[in-house]
Amino acid sequence: MKKITFVAKVAGVVAITGALLPGAFAQKSAAVQSIEEYRAMLADGNPSELFEAKGEDLWKQKRGPKQATLQQCDLGQGPGVVKGVFVTLPRYFADTNKVQDLESRLLTCMETLQGLNAAEIAKTPFGKGEKANMTALATWIAAESRDMKFALPQSHEQEKVAYEVGKRLFFQRGGPHDFSCASCHGGDNWRIRLQDLPNLTKNPGDGIGFAAWPAYRVSNGQMWSMQHRLNDCYRQQRFPEPGYASDVTIALATYLGVNSNGSKSVAPAIKR
Repeated sequence: MKKITFVAKVAGVVAITGALLPGAFAQKSAAVQSIEEYRAMLADGNPSELFEAKGEDLWKQKRGPKQATLQQCDLGQGPGVVKGVFVTLPRYFADTNKVQDLESRLLTCMETLQGLNAAEIAKTPFGKGEKANMTALATWIAAESRDMKFALPQSHEQEKVAYEVGKRLFFQRGGPHDFSCASCHGGDNWRIRLQDLPNLTKNPGDGIGFAAWPAYRVSNGQMWSMQHRLNDCYRQQRFPEPGYASDVTIALATYLGVNSNGSKSVAPAIKR
């Protein structure tokens, strides 16, 4: 009975990560090519455009107790500047004395400029209420940097610390399956079922990994931000859910973003 249990566990790990036999998955199958063709066909009518339009409207809309817009929000390039900011985040902000990603920075602006409660927004489920508005805002802002190259700064000491913490978190194993982010994204030519798994320990290339989120998920008809994507990675590892816009998720995003420096953003992309 113990032998059967052991074999079953090994089979489960292979099925989930595809990492134990990377050579077996190196060559793309016809099924994988079909998925890529399917994505290409959908790309012309990417539903993310609807979220982009909503996000731009929210940016200019007077909202919250202070009845103010977000047009004075400083995302790193000065108040109101949106174009090009996405490919420089996360980064350090002096006014909060923190490294912030796009969503945590938007929370700061929504609270200081509009009077909304950032803590309450953070506790809202994904896809609901102000969290849904946050995703729309992130989608539009990301679209304003499409085809630009990532250039996350590492000049401030806190930016360097965030990168190193993110790196440790990426390789940290735990949970009932003893998984880490690296279990799926720590090597070349790995796959899970029909899905290619990019190696995120180095620059995976234009529009891959970090450079593709926010993205529209065809399988569930939802728009996912990077915060949502990282949250779901922890869920799949059977880890406790990380806090929205927490130091953990921002550190991981810093590690992934810096590793993507030099690659072009295709966000908002379209995913299976």
